[in-house]
Formats: sequence, structure tokens, C-alpha cells
Amino acid sequence: MGAYRIKSFAKLNLALNVTGKSTLLHKIESIFSFVELHDDIFVKKINESNHRVSFFGKFSKNINKNNTVEKLLKILEQDGILKNKKFQIKIKKNIPQKAGLGGGSMNAASILNFFIKKKFIKVSQKKVIKISRWIGSDVILGINLKNGILTSNNDIKKFSNCPKFYTLLVKPNFGCSTKKIYLGVNNFTRSRFNNPKKSMFNKKYLSKQTNALEKVAFLKYPKLKKVKFFLEKLKNPFFVRMTGSGSVIAAYYLSKKIVMWQKFNLKENLKIIGVIHQKLYKICFFVLYEINIGA
Repeated sequence: MGAYRIKSFAKLNLALNVTGKSTLLHKIESIFSFVELHDDIFVKKINESNHRVSFFGKFSKNINKNNTVEKLLKILEQDGILKNKKFQIKIKKNIPQKAGLGGGSMNAASILNFFIKKKFIKVSQKKVIKISRWIGSDVILGINLKNGILTSNNDIKKFSNCPKFYTLLVKPNFGCSTKKIYLGVNNFTRSRFNNPKKSMFNKKYLSKQTNALEKVAFLKYPKLKKVKFFLEKLKNPFFVRMTGSGSVIAAYYLSKKIVMWQKFNLKENLKIIGVIHQKLYKICFFVLYEINIGA
């Protein structure tokens, strides 16, 4: 068998609220989508006694053995689902770590989807949900690549044919610790997404929402607040928001042409605005991707 190539797409939280806390984890609700930014996963069946998992690429540094892909394979092995099949899995990391883009979770979801599609494993939908949640809370969101809403009751509703946006992603040269961000959350917001509707993906509705984790993230990482402020001053974003627990800040647009102009002229804009923003430029990289690939 030759190697299969899988695209594992990054996830964006368009809006996020923290509504409470259970014994171990915070309860959240989120409006989420996927962008064209993706990791490349190469999967090959092998005649060996153990799986072989490796990472390479710009953002592959410091990924340890306790990663989501290893966890997935371990669970499938323990439950006898793989039936002694072994795989070589190589992952080119194009999605930065500690960015709020769900890169690791989406890797596990993409491989699980692939195993099911190619009939390497046979599992019920109920079992898929259990496996996903054993690996990590975000994994289940990537099982079906459609725009979705996660409610505070932990239900997920997916939607097709949602409005299409374009986004400018800004990633500082540091990441945010999810654990540290959530440890700093002391105030909870009331549930707003427990009656999910497609209209929640409209520009007017989204522009009125927030990411409740921004307040904590900006206190712990003040540079993030500067990044958001700068992006809000660019031409016509209808909102600017951190995704997940950071550190990526995204500016959302309706026009691809405007976003492309912003990307290619950003360096000159920074020079014109002043020294503080020249320093800001040095801590960031800028990428353009189209949102709503699952629409």
C-alpha cells in the first residue's frame, strides 16, 4: 500500500464563552469554523510490530510522545479496534502550536476519519464520540468538517452553506498556555448558544460576540492586546478576535481582495504608523486563508 495524504485543517473559534466549571474542566460554548491552513498527514500501512509516528516541518519542535495521534492509536489498540494493523504516520506541521487553532486535536480527528473512511476500522458513532473525548475535548469538533456550534450542554450542531468570510491570521512568535489561560478565568458568562441557528454565522450576530478568554490572555500576554488593536485599525475588518486560548488573533473580512491587499502591504503600513508597530511587526507573522471550507 502506498502512502495516503490527508489534509488536517485548522479550527477557528469565531466566538467563545466560558459558562462555568465542572470538577476538572471549564464549560465552554463556541461558534467555530475551519480554515484552509492545514497540516499534511501521510499514512501508510506497514508490516511491523509497532506503529511509527513522526513529525516534521516548521512547527514540529517539542512535540512529545504524549501527543493526540499517539493517544488515538493507543486507544484503538487497547479496544482491539485496529485488529493488529500497524501504520507509519508522518505529519508535516504547518499549523503552529499553542495558537488556538486546534492543530493537535484536528490531527487526531483527521486520522480517525481516515481510518473509518478507508474501512481500516469499524466503529459506531457513539464509539467515535467516546474515543474523541478520551483524546481531548476539541477532537469531536473535527469529525465532520462543517461549521458548527458547541453548546454549554456539550451538544454540537453543524451547519452547511453558511456565510463565507476571509481572514487575516496574526501569530506572534510566542504561544499561549491553554492551562494558564483557563486557570485565570474567574468570571463566567451566561449561555448564549444553547439554541444553535445558522443565523449565528451572520456578520451582524458575530460582530456582537466576544472571546471570553481574551481578558485573561491580554493580561498574561500584553503584546496580544497590541496585535488586536493594530488589526482593528486596518481597513474595514467587521471584527477582530482571538481564537481559542490564543495566541492567534484573526481579522475577519467579507472581501478577499481587501484581505490580500492588507497582507501584501502590511509591512509598509507598519512602517508608516511608527516605531512601536515596527517592533510589533517583528514579533508576528501574517497569513491569509479563506474561512468556511466546510460550508
